[in-house]
Amino acid sequence: MRLFLLTCLTMTAFAANSLLNRLAVESGGSDPSSFAVLRVFAGAVTLAMLVRMRGGRLPLWSSRRMIGAGALSLYMVGFSTAYLTLDAGLGALILFGVVQITMFGVTSATGSLPAARQLAGAGIAFGGLVYILWPAGTVQVDPVGAVLMALAGVGWAAYTLAGRAEADALAGTGANFVVALPVTGAAILILGGSWGMTPIGAGLAILSGAVTSGLGYALWYSVLPQLTASVAATVQLSVPVIAIIGGVLLLGETVGLRLMLGTVLVLGGIALAVSRRHPG
Repeated sequence: MRLFLLTCLTMTAFAANSLLNRLAVESGGSDPSSFAVLRVFAGAVTLAMLVRMRGGRLPLWSSRRMIGAGALSLYMVGFSTAYLTLDAGLGALILFGVVQITMFGVTSATGSLPAARQLAGAGIAFGGLVYILWPAGTVQVDPVGAVLMALAGVGWAAYTLAGRAEADALAGTGANFVVALPVTGAAILILGGSWGMTPIGAGLAILSGAVTSGLGYALWYSVLPQLTASVAATVQLSVPVIAIIGGVLLLGETVGLRLMLGTVLVLGGIALAVSRRHPG
């Protein structure tokens, strides 16, 4: 039960990131590039302080940092710049589709073949996500945005897989954020990201970076060793659904039959994937 509750809390933190990002960007409080950089900065400062307060040190020169920080930078840059040209729903589908494919592919290649039940559950859950998020009318996909979001998906999948071997979740996450900060800022600057932010936008970015990203990612790293890679990939399909429900409850967005039916498919697929067969 403890693992279930911690995993639910982590997915809620991930979904809260989407809500905070939308609140800042759609209200004109921040552009995506500024939000991303301040988000990483706030996470780095918060985690570094927490590690320092408990007498620890950030393992900046660990061999894991090449993968962890590099993957985090790839995710942040791809995610922030892709949404400049992609519809939010389609972007989420590309992101989580690539995360699924990458994580299932890597685990299969390393000999940890997912069970048929897990594959079926992941397929049902992703089908429900497609049903909820697929844009209405003519779908126009910007190829550059799609590639950037696909790279973000690869980055997040690699970041998740790297977390399974992190010995100290808090210190490892903090080190990832610190190393990723200059890389993320430089990459967004090279890609032509704009810079602008109001005090409210800055506050939302700091909240996202310090709490729902920094602490949320540290919590994710702490639960990952207890989850199989296929289960870790599948439960993340709940994040867009939680974000949409949060938008309904907190932002006054409407709920319809499509959302309700799709949510049932997503949650049912996740339940199938994470369930364990008991001997009869």
